[in-house]
Amino acid sequence: MLKPLTERQVTLTVNNIVAACEDITKLNGTGYKYIYLASGFIAHYDRFGFIEYYNHVGDDAPGLKEDILANQRNNQWNNFRPGETDYEYYKQKGEIYNKICKLIQYL
Repeated sequence: MLKPLTERQVTLTVNNIVAACEDITKLNGTGYKYIYLASGFIAHYDRFGFIEYYNHVGDDAPGLKEDILANQRNNQWNNFRPGETDYEYYKQKGEIYNKICKLIQYL
């Protein structure tokens, strides 16, 4: 059974991903662990590969912020229902994603 994050973990995750949207080199393990499992993000071997990808996107390719916002609808985990195993965990993942989107939309 998956456990929801603590409030501290949520804050650290959200803050790190918001910071990484402005400077991808700030992405740490906490932020990477959350975002690389989100829908719409290509697989990388590790955090450094993820950073490398977003550090070198061209002007014609979306950056991390744009990819996060474009995939918001796909990262709500609405296929889980109350009472199902891990419902609270996945509901929280959607809430975290929405917090991130709210904070980065005007960056």
